[in-house]
Amino acid sequence: MRRHRITGLLGAITLAAGTLAAAGPAHGLPRADPPPAEFGTDWHDPLTAAPPVARPATRSCQVTLAEAQFRDFTPYRGGYAPPTACGAADWAAVVLRLDGKVKGRQYDRLGHLSLGGVEILRTSTPQPSPDGITWSVEKDVTRYRDTLARPQTVEMLIGNVVDDTYTGVIDVKVTLTFYAAEGHTRAPDTPDRVLPLTTPVVTTPRNTERLVAEVYATGSGGGCEEYWYMTVPDAAPYSCKAAEGPHREVRVSVDGQLAGIAAPFPTVWTGGWSNPFLWYVTPGPRAFDVQPIRYDLTPYAALLNDGRPHRIEVGVAGLPAGQSGWSTPANLLLWQDEARQVVTGALTRHEESAPAGHSRWTPASPGGQHRVDTEGAHRLTVAGYLNTSRGRVATTVTRSVHHTSAHRWTEGESLDALAATWTDEESVVHGPTTTRTDRTYTMDGETTLGAGDRLRTVLSLGDRADTVTLRGGRTVDAARLDDRYTGDATYTANVPRDQRHAVATTSARYRLYGSQSPGGCYDRTVGTTQGTVTVDRRRC
Repeated sequence: MRRHRITGLLGAITLAAGTLAAAGPAHGLPRADPPPAEFGTDWHDPLTAAPPVARPATRSCQVTLAEAQFRDFTPYRGGYAPPTACGAADWAAVVLRLDGKVKGRQYDRLGHLSLGGVEILRTSTPQPSPDGITWSVEKDVTRYRDTLARPQTVEMLIGNVVDDTYTGVIDVKVTLTFYAAEGHTRAPDTPDRVLPLTTPVVTTPRNTERLVAEVYATGSGGGCEEYWYMTVPDAAPYSCKAAEGPHREVRVSVDGQLAGIAAPFPTVWTGGWSNPFLWYVTPGPRAFDVQPIRYDLTPYAALLNDGRPHRIEVGVAGLPAGQSGWSTPANLLLWQDEARQVVTGALTRHEESAPAGHSRWTPASPGGQHRVDTEGAHRLTVAGYLNTSRGRVATTVTRSVHHTSAHRWTEGESLDALAATWTDEESVVHGPTTTRTDRTYTMDGETTLGAGDRLRTVLSLGDRADTVTLRGGRTVDAARLDDRYTGDATYTANVPRDQRHAVATTSARYRLYGSQSPGGCYDRTVGTTQGTVTVDRRRC
């Protein structure tokens, strides 16, 4: 695996990567004792400020999907059968839970879980303490009802390496809990079909009236794409290069025509930014919850409804030609018109701005800093209509992505800093309903290697989204997400673990307002010092 010059640790996951539940402290409530002066051999189990998955108060049934120990790259394979005591298929909710434990020494690792080829979870692991940690991940998987309603094959893999140095065996158990739809608790609207894009060629049902693709895109698998946001053009003297710099887009095409664009989320894994002490207790946003990028492809439904095979492909723009490093498993979510055997229509509009992405390198003056400034932007609008059993329904999807960043470093990379912002703005007009989502991702940090090989990282991350739904010009729904992380960690590099004298403070605050939060408001802050939880505050 490639190593960052200043520490040999930046992005140090061998295979890195869903809603992560607000996993309660496994070691009990935050201690009243003052935190230790530096990290020891144990620390608080990983937790997040995110809300738990909502669960209805109805009958429930639990099924174990997988129970395995991962020591290498051998996948777990098994079988799944749906429960019979909580309804046949129209459940009110289905919640996936992963419980994991590991101890010793180990990097963070990427994991995935699929049913019948449909990926339903992508996650990464925390790095353990010598004494051992436990953690849990929860995710609402109700939208996969079509897959969950039938017996399926199960495959799970958390690629791992265990030897005399890296001793951590990753022990996990994954369960599904099904909640019955009964009384006033009804089953939500979920896709009628879920198709995995295991190959680019797919034939969809001829009565499809809504089509959404979801892509679990991760820059991972070794090499510099694990931290693609810090790559520089070939001419610049830096340890991680990409011919066009760090601008990336995750794109979906239908029969060779661009059908969807999106900004990838700049996930920082739990070994990232040269400093695992930042993440031992509070992971960065989405590190344990690799949320898929969603693309509304309904304007292409008429084309796909002809009963013939079509090519739906996913690619990462900006990735140097022939270079690996991205994983993009995808599913198609389809809703069908039960009153029509064939739904006809047409693609009526396809407008694309010229994709813009460039990086400018400014060489360092003697004793100064190199700098790469990057800007990228792209806009796409597609529209079409369908002749459904309820009449003609038109859909217009407009998406605009923009990225700016400033990357600074010194010769030898003893200072390495990045300030970056990504925006992803999307509007979907479906009949009389308009849904607008404005996403903003931010990263601002600096790593320095000073006297005595003391390495310090100061970093802030942001994951924000505003969503509003209008019908007839009036707002009928709104939600706001604001997930922020800040951390400051220092340790002695290039020495044995027990000589690092590491210190760190971190803070994670997750706020959610509107219809996506029970009661309309959720606000929780978790703070740590030297691996001890010192703040766990709820404001709503």
